[in-house]
Amino acid sequence: MPSQAAPARPPLIVGETDADRLFPIAEQVEARGVPLGLLAELERAEVLPDADVPPGVVGMESEVEFVDAAHGDSRTVRLVYPRDADIAQGRISVMTPIGAALLGLSEGQTIDWPDRDGRVRALKVVRVRRGAPAAP
Repeated sequence: MPSQAAPARPPLIVGETDADRLFPIAEQVEARGVPLGLLAELERAEVLPDADVPPGVVGMESEVEFVDAAHGDSRTVRLVYPRDADIAQGRISVMTPIGAALLGLSEGQTIDWPDRDGRVRALKVVRVRRGAPAAP
């Protein structure tokens, strides 16, 4: 039986500041044997000077409205560093599966990403409002 190819990943854009702050964190986590996927996403992203990142791209401290195709629900969250995460306040860590999936996506893009239970979910970015960069 022929194997199915993995779904194509959409192109990603990451600002230099986010890339510089996130690469070391992602490398440390993966070195401990935690397969987060963030490092692979960072490695395939186009890294641009912060001033050249288009306004509709998800970066750290961005407020992101996305639709989860698993239930069709729209959700708005802020993408933050782990220490600032608070799911009750809508602040999700970039170190979570959904946080890693959203980073670098542009408005209108969809990505298939495994959730914590291993089920693949399609996430579509509807709207992005960039926030001021925070310290890692």
